[in-house]
Amino acid sequence: MLKEAAVGSLLSVKQIAVIVIPIMIAMEFLKDLGVLDRIAGFFSPLVRVFGMRKESGFPLVIGIIIGLSYGAGVIFRTARENRLPRRDLYLITYFLVAAHAVFEDTAIFAALGVSSALLLTTRLLVAAMFTFLASKLMRHELEKEVNL
Repeated sequence: MLKEAAVGSLLSVKQIAVIVIPIMIAMEFLKDLGVLDRIAGFFSPLVRVFGMRKESGFPLVIGIIIGLSYGAGVIFRTARENRLPRRDLYLITYFLVAAHAVFEDTAIFAALGVSSALLLTTRLLVAAMFTFLASKLMRHELEKEVNL
């Protein structure tokens, strides 16, 4: 049983590495070409609604598209390189709780007969509303700390 667990774990790590390492390499090329800055700029209106820095747009998009397990490395690296504030990281996490790997999950549920448009729209709207509410509550908490 231990051997099966060890082999299964190693195969999982290998599978993740096969996906994550090329993504990280591609990310470096895209960063050098300035594409990441354009992606962040494109999503800056969305993240500004939540009171986040424009650099928060890229890790948010990565989490939405490829999910948390594969996107975590990219999210951590972007957060570290851009020195994203803790508040932005919390808000990215809040959004991704409801809306991560939306294409993959939507495809799976669509195969089961669920309306993909309804599912995708609902997940993104719930994530946006939850994150917006959290951003307002966090702002009020920060204001309370400043006033104390």
